[in-house]
Amino acid sequence: MIKKGTGTVTYPLTNERQSKPLAIINGRVIDPAQKIDGTMNIIIDNGIVKHIGSGIPPEYNNAETIDAVDKWVVPGLVDMHVHLREPGREDKETIATGSCAAAAGGFTAVACMPNTTPVLDEESKIRYVIQRAAEGCPCRIYPIGAITKELMGEELAPMGEMVTAGAVAMSDDGKTVAKSNIMRNAFNYSKSFGIPVICHCEDAALCAKGHMNEGHVSTRLGVRGIPVIAEDIIVARDILLAEYTGARAHIAHVSTAGSVRLIREAKTRGVNVTAETCPHYFTLTDEDIGMYDTNKKMNPPLRTAIDREAVIAGLADGTIDVIASDHAPHVSEEKDVEFDNAAFGVIGLETMLGVVMTILVNEKLLTPTQMVERMSVAPNRILGLPGGALKVGAPGDVTVIDPAIKWTVDPTMFFSKSRNTPFSGMGLKGAAAVTILGGMITYRRG
Repeated sequence: MIKKGTGTVTYPLTNERQSKPLAIINGRVIDPAQKIDGTMNIIIDNGIVKHIGSGIPPEYNNAETIDAVDKWVVPGLVDMHVHLREPGREDKETIATGSCAAAAGGFTAVACMPNTTPVLDEESKIRYVIQRAAEGCPCRIYPIGAITKELMGEELAPMGEMVTAGAVAMSDDGKTVAKSNIMRNAFNYSKSFGIPVICHCEDAALCAKGHMNEGHVSTRLGVRGIPVIAEDIIVARDILLAEYTGARAHIAHVSTAGSVRLIREAKTRGVNVTAETCPHYFTLTDEDIGMYDTNKKMNPPLRTAIDREAVIAGLADGTIDVIASDHAPHVSEEKDVEFDNAAFGVIGLETMLGVVMTILVNEKLLTPTQMVERMSVAPNRILGLPGGALKVGAPGDVTVIDPAIKWTVDPTMFFSKSRNTPFSGMGLKGAAAVTILGGMITYRRG
């Protein structure tokens, strides 16, 4: 067990801990996949949901019990966009520490991006991640393979071999595949294997040497900007390629009003496109960078209030399907420098649920059901994972949420190795109380 200020993560997990059934009682069960929202009891036995409804079957009267009165019980949350840094940069994060941070944030599964060192661009590297994740990690780890070899954008990586090894999607996240013919081929191959291509959308030439959103704030601070059209142009291209090939495109970390509009229009036409955004894009703007706060430097950058409102509207009407963290750990030496020299990226596994509840749910911009849809049902559906519902026979992955708890973000208490959060000191309301993986308690708050 690992203890921090917020609670305790159980790691590594052992199969012996799975022997006793678990009963979650008196909670408000919210399961959009089954259109359930009501007080119920759930029994998990041998890693599988065995009962959901009123009462407890007699054979489970001696089960270990979690009293979830005044709490929400939801299908295990999934973050489909994280950077675990292993292999290669274990000083920033490891599969073990990242999965502990995920459990503490209420997540039972994460999908990790391939821009490690070396890049996850072949079968053996995908298998390495899966093997490391099998060593008792407190959440499920699903690797995403690279679209191109070494993320160079020149030659497709062996997609079929990586899918066979366990990759659930393909992405060159961190870089855009600049050549449209290469991206077209990637879409065609992905269609053959039934997986999505996760698109990092930025025109590299327009972004060159930029460090924040291009606008009046960047002008005032004297920082070279990144224009919104750098994202919009590639979003439009990848939507058109997906429409032409009939493949599945998933647009990562949407940050602009233009991108939201393009995705909405594409869905109206029937294009097979999904999208995600991150908590910082519906919470902060470029004004919040203040006096060069490097913990608010990420890629794509914080945009304007207009973009922020468009992202919120996209989440509310379903244009944006998923909320993901884009958890990007960095060592302090990469952030405690001049703004122009600081690394792009912020962490988010341990703050995402609290930020979503505080900014969106508590302000009635999303309903609790919509939140669960965006953070569990949709990512499971898009990646073809087995979770996202609490029906009998489903994996016993559950997040118990305390909607009333008030807390303040303190990065020194994180399970993550890194501290580069844009929400340090922010007061939040709502957090994971208990995280359950296959019937095993992986995290208890307090």
